[in-house]
Amino acid sequence: MTGIIILDKPKDITSFGAVARVRRLCGEKKCGHSGTLDPMATGVMTVLLGGATRFCELLPSHDKEYIAVFRLGTVTDTLDITGKVVETNPVSATKADVLDALGSFTGEISQLPPMYSAVSVNGQRLYDLARQGIEVERQERKVFIYSAELLEADESSHEYKISVSCSSGTYIRTLIDDIGRKLGCGAVLTELRRTKANGFSVEQAVTLGQLEKASENGSAEELLIPLEKALEIYPSVQVTEAQAKRFSNGGELDLNRIRCAKMTGLYRVFGPDGAFLGLGEISDPENLQVKRVYVPR
Repeated sequence: MTGIIILDKPKDITSFGAVARVRRLCGEKKCGHSGTLDPMATGVMTVLLGGATRFCELLPSHDKEYIAVFRLGTVTDTLDITGKVVETNPVSATKADVLDALGSFTGEISQLPPMYSAVSVNGQRLYDLARQGIEVERQERKVFIYSAELLEADESSHEYKISVSCSSGTYIRTLIDDIGRKLGCGAVLTELRRTKANGFSVEQAVTLGQLEKASENGSAEELLIPLEKALEIYPSVQVTEAQAKRFSNGGELDLNRIRCAKMTGLYRVFGPDGAFLGLGEISDPENLQVKRVYVPR
């Protein structure tokens, strides 16, 4: 089975665990995902199956969108509500203060990856080190917050709900922690839902329950999204039968014999029958080189 499942990951399960469930329900050994969600988080996870897994790093990263709930006055070691409380502070910040703080975290900002994260330092995952009580120096990274809007505010409980549109690689936990630090009282993420990733929205996602039901009645394959749809950001080119055979065998194609824009970059390559063959790349004015051949399983 080859294609993509847009999964609405449930709460209290790791991304690895969610992928394992999809693997079992779909009966496909080769299975991976394009972006980790913390166990407490829910929402969009792009799960690739079969021959689609070879294209994981070539999926357009796209921007991501989240709905986040946070509480002022509390700080934990994981920066979310699942961690150990390390600070409890009085809160004087108002809704207006939160709005001002949100405005200061839009545009390009620097973030320090949290210790409880999947980032690798010298070959070791930060969360493995954090569980041993080891904190190491991390490099700040540039991310972009396109918008951070206040959706709900409860000044009595100091709880706020926001929507965030951001670049790939943004840590919402870190954003909330930074907001809390700016307000001088600390803040902790209490809920997180990813509503968009890799160009897919949560409305297109299926739950594990829906997938299980489809698996039981033999219709799981109907929930698959074709790989080429996830790659639609790349322009397409159609080739002849002979060119299709050459491309599928790893051979570059003469651009003078192909009708396409001939701009540098990646292209979706289709055979004369419309079958998706893989991704090609134009890096010189003469040839369309093979970037990745699609082999359905």
